[in-house]
Amino acid sequence: MLGISSLPLFVLTVFLLNVTPGPDTAYIVGRSVAQGRAAGVASALGISAGCCVHTLASTFGLTALLAASPLAFTIIKFSGAAYLIYLGVRLLSARHAAPAGPTETAPQRSLRAVFLQGFLTNVMNPKVILFFLSFLPQFVRGDSPHQALAFLTLGAIIVAMSTVWNSGVAWMAGSLTHRMGQRPALKRWLNRIVGGAFIGLGLRLALVRR
Repeated sequence: MLGISSLPLFVLTVFLLNVTPGPDTAYIVGRSVAQGRAAGVASALGISAGCCVHTLASTFGLTALLAASPLAFTIIKFSGAAYLIYLGVRLLSARHAAPAGPTETAPQRSLRAVFLQGFLTNVMNPKVILFFLSFLPQFVRGDSPHQALAFLTLGAIIVAMSTVWNSGVAWMAGSLTHRMGQRPALKRWLNRIVGGAFIGLGLRLALVRR
């Protein structure tokens, strides 16, 4: 009713993104092991707060663009599709080096500092900005009368799922993610799954008119 399309596919893709170890996960694991579970959870919450900023910025920016120029919005969507395909190809062709210990020289910080570092790292990451701008529009119908609410709902789903997963990783002190990082074959297959999902999303937008 909000003009959201393919919600199950959206949820599945977000889940696969969460379980694939990346820079955010490495930071959370590093803080969990170096300073304990509380620091790991604080870093996870900081990253989630950064995702909230991206959600709001994407929502109001994309909604304003749609209201001002449907053609420009369409161009953004197709550009986003190309970017998703690019990300998918990068994941499919990624090479994995031997994992390094992320916590050996990690300095001790207050929980507030850990939260702020996670927040700023996420907010200032241009790749995260591009991801939100390219990912969210793929699941919102152009003729929906509630685009802003649709974008906010999708962003809230990303934040909620990421917070639950990242907090769980922090609570387990990174043991699960560390083991996954020690198994290049497993990480390679996760990258292939997520990469294939990204390529499929990009092709879906390019080939199917809504």
